[in-house]
Amino acid sequence: MQTITLDSPGSFSISQTEIPIRSSGSALVRIYRVGICGTDLHAFRGRQPFLSYPRILGHELGVQIMEIDENDHDLHVGDICAIEPYLNCGKCISCRRGKTNCCTTLQTLGVHIDGGMREFITIPINKLHKSDLLSLDQLALVETLGIGAHAVDRANFDQGEFVLVIGAGPIGLTVTQFSKIAGGRIIVMDIDENRLDFCRRVFGVEFTVNPQEDPVEQLKAITSNDMPTVVFDATGSVKSMENAFNYVASGGKLVFVGLVQDNITLNDPEFHRKEISLFSTRNSTGSDFKRIITLAEQNKIDTNPWITHRATSDELIEAFPTWLSPDSRTIKAMMSFENW
Repeated sequence: MQTITLDSPGSFSISQTEIPIRSSGSALVRIYRVGICGTDLHAFRGRQPFLSYPRILGHELGVQIMEIDENDHDLHVGDICAIEPYLNCGKCISCRRGKTNCCTTLQTLGVHIDGGMREFITIPINKLHKSDLLSLDQLALVETLGIGAHAVDRANFDQGEFVLVIGAGPIGLTVTQFSKIAGGRIIVMDIDENRLDFCRRVFGVEFTVNPQEDPVEQLKAITSNDMPTVVFDATGSVKSMENAFNYVASGGKLVFVGLVQDNITLNDPEFHRKEISLFSTRNSTGSDFKRIITLAEQNKIDTNPWITHRATSDELIEAFPTWLSPDSRTIKAMMSFENW
């Protein structure tokens, strides 16, 4: 089978490897779609804190089941599925409490262990989420959408609250989409005017802010001096994450969605004065996958705007570096092993 490996930062190779052998309790799936996300881009740059090289990237996957035990489940050979790429132990304190996304020994495909940039992979049956209605493209988007869905659930805000999303990259856009579904009044902040225009035009965002032009005053004008009661930072930038404390209303919530390999500092008196609730959010859960698939099947999530760039597996090595450039205006790139 064709396998694409990131041998070291900035260096991919393509090789032929053996199709893996399925064990009981797992399925052999054929991978047709691999979404490219920020984790993959950071790995290419050498900036992913949990990844070692060489590594087969890829955790946003649209697949078809090729072999599976016909046991007590509703999955069968030929079904197309999204893969939940977070392999948890099921025994630790987090897993016992249902927080499988932060299992103490979590292994994520394409990060801690080899992922889906190969034609076949074996996967535990309970990590497959099928749909009879969605396309392979849509199923490969479920993992990305899950990041935003889980983050919004963490914030648990009421309809009508002003919600600020900092960073209009793919993860910020998923937060934006699910914040709209939850009934928030959305403000998106980014320094890239093209992305802000995309948010207004495609996602119908009501308010946008460029932080290069006194963001606090802009936010006060939008919120009648109240400031947003919920702030999500999806930038993965130390400076942005530290500045985000300044944008939260008194008694409000700040959710760090982005991950940065560094320390974050805050002004403790101001943090206490406002009694800010600070949250992290990591990955998503199986229930998030199921909910997102249902919402997409009901056309409550529009997946059409997401995929802006494509490449076949043979084209990936040449195309991948171009997706890192802001000039490419890449929202989501999708790799295909076959045109199906």
